Amino acid sequence: MDHLLAAVDLGSNSFRLSIGRVVQQEGGPQIYQIDRLKETVRLAAGLDHDKRLDEPAVARAVAVLERFGERLRSFHPSRVRAVATNTFRVARNTPEFLPRAEAALGFPIEVIAGREEARLIFSGVVHTLPLSPNKRLVIDIGGGSTEVIIGKGFEPGLMSSLYMGCVSYSRQFFPDGAIDAHQMKQAELAARREIEVIAKQYRKTGWKEAYGSSGTAKALYAILTECGFSDRGITRAGLNRLKDRIIRSGRVIPQELPGIKLERADVLPGGLAIMSALFDELGIEVMHTGDGALRLGVLYDLLGRDAAHDKRDESVQQFMKRYHIDASQAQRVRQAALSFFDSIYDADDRRAELRLALGWAADLHEVGLSIAHNAYHKHTAYVLGNADMPGFSRADQQLLALLALGHQGKLGKLESLVRERSQWVAILCLRLAVLLLRRRADIAQLPLTVSVKGESIVVKVDRAWLAKHPLSDFTLRTEESEWRKVGFSFELLEF
Repeated sequence: MDHLLAAVDLGSNSFRLSIGRVVQQEGGPQIYQIDRLKETVRLAAGLDHDKRLDEPAVARAVAVLERFGERLRSFHPSRVRAVATNTFRVARNTPEFLPRAEAALGFPIEVIAGREEARLIFSGVVHTLPLSPNKRLVIDIGGGSTEVIIGKGFEPGLMSSLYMGCVSYSRQFFPDGAIDAHQMKQAELAARREIEVIAKQYRKTGWKEAYGSSGTAKALYAILTECGFSDRGITRAGLNRLKDRIIRSGRVIPQELPGIKLERADVLPGGLAIMSALFDELGIEVMHTGDGALRLGVLYDLLGRDAAHDKRDESVQQFMKRYHIDASQAQRVRQAALSFFDSIYDADDRRAELRLALGWAADLHEVGLSIAHNAYHKHTAYVLGNADMPGFSRADQQLLALLALGHQGKLGKLESLVRERSQWVAILCLRLAVLLLRRRADIAQLPLTVSVKGESIVVKVDRAWLAKHPLSDFTLRTEESEWRKVGFSFELLEF
């Protein structure tokens, strides 16, 4: 089972590419990183006052992604996962920029939610640490956001993503690189206001070990130890000594700080202020660094999907329980929808993700019934599009929401949301499955077949069955006008 997986982490400060080799061992599969690329992009620095990325930042990003794309050119799409974080989340022109970025990389890019980023970071960090029965606190100060997680073993418990990062805070509080005590105090107070919202719950939950991941934590660890400010990792006393040093100097002077990398100097003040605030608000005594980070978590998530342990399956099962889904009905609808889908499309890797989404949408299409029966499909779509669903990217959830919204009711409302013809086909399959199984009873054999060629839909249905099911007959015939509104012909043939 030895093979390669690739993770692309598009952060607010740096873009990173990690390639790992999967090796099957007695304890299970392990990932050994065999190649890494990192380039400082400072994407967050390209955000203007209207939260739009300027062209120089976009050009830097595209150039880096083209280089990453060359390294990934021989990879199968199922072996690559590219995730984008805070700046992609907040930039108003991400929908315009994203297609350029994907074309440069040659693979889809998932804009992930903050909590999903936190989950992947925790996975990446703990996979590089020795096993421990203790609760662990993991903190990742990125360019535009900071993730704070408490978990045990490989399972995260508390997860938060805070809107503060080393790039954004350095731009806001130290715009010209000058540093004084007042500016540092203001930056720390701003960070403490963000952290105090979660501090009580995190202190109550508690932890035994604290780890920092990614650039800021590693930079601080290197500076504190090499400058002699700390001999046991990142400490409050060490952070205070570092603050005193750079405030006396009036700016970050790399020659005065052994251990600092030149590209880290400009964003160190913001990261230092945030880390100091985290120590104060959460009561951290000492923090070590973990080698793993978001990109390694992405690799292990990819490995789970490849080994049929997809985190998304687990999230769907949790949602079915949370929203009291009729599991038997969900299974009936799933089987029928996928049967229709498979009869239309042969096995095709290009549509594998769409097929998965169709199955999950069938599982969850009745989520909205727990809110209200009237227009429940709209409630379902809202929940699936906005809830925290570990393992799912924003694009994944938008697709689930689209399928749920389209499984009944008017089709015209979907025209601006459907991106490709195959999504219409998936909606058709789910609509037919729900229609046939309205009585919530098993059907030994599906009484109809469906075929799609171009914009022509042909449904063949058993005449005797149709005669015994007048409601289904009526509903099938109303589908003709709905599909015509969105550019399809719909022909119902009896046999």
